[in-house]
Amino acid sequence: MDRVITYIDGFNLYFGLKDKGWKRYYWLNLKKLSEKILIKEQELVSVKYFTSRVSSPPTKVKRQGIFIEALESLNDLEIFYGKYQANPYTCSKCRQISKIQNEKMTDVNIAVEMLADAYQDKFDTAILISADSDLKAPIQKVLELFPKKRVTVAFPPSRYSFELNKSASASFTLGRKRISESIFEDEVLKSNGYKLVKPVEWN
Repeated sequence: MDRVITYIDGFNLYFGLKDKGWKRYYWLNLKKLSEKILIKEQELVSVKYFTSRVSSPPTKVKRQGIFIEALESLNDLEIFYGKYQANPYTCSKCRQISKIQNEKMTDVNIAVEMLADAYQDKFDTAILISADSDLKAPIQKVLELFPKKRVTVAFPPSRYSFELNKSASASFTLGRKRISESIFEDEVLKSNGYKLVKPVEWN
């Protein structure tokens, strides 16, 4: 069997869904989605999800927390955290200076994990769910150092990268059918018996 690890760029996927207007699909079981995109003779061995904790507003913090807890209830799924960095921004009209939060480290974390897993021979095929062109270099390096391995890119909805498409062994776009069939139940039961409920804003 062809061993597969999926590497999921959380915010790239989230904003792809958001731009598509697919809020009802935010409650996404990423292990089930990973299984849905496998082809014949492939076996899912691990799911790696990369994100950062939001710090405001409180309602968004709460929704993300519930979603992450739901993901933590899944076997064979690991979560890797980056961070937000506040960068100064000057309004071109009023010249007022404010701060914009930018998500950092996701691309670095994905690159490190993918290269380490390739070196330790943990996968035959890596599936990257992202359209971040900064990930071109690690894809190329994996294929250069380990020519028998494959890296497939699954572009989130409303997302595409010519650079990734050119560098990867194969690519495709995640469609509505696979995503809609990969949603958690409205209630997710944790191992300690605590019940997580899908945020009403995502209905």
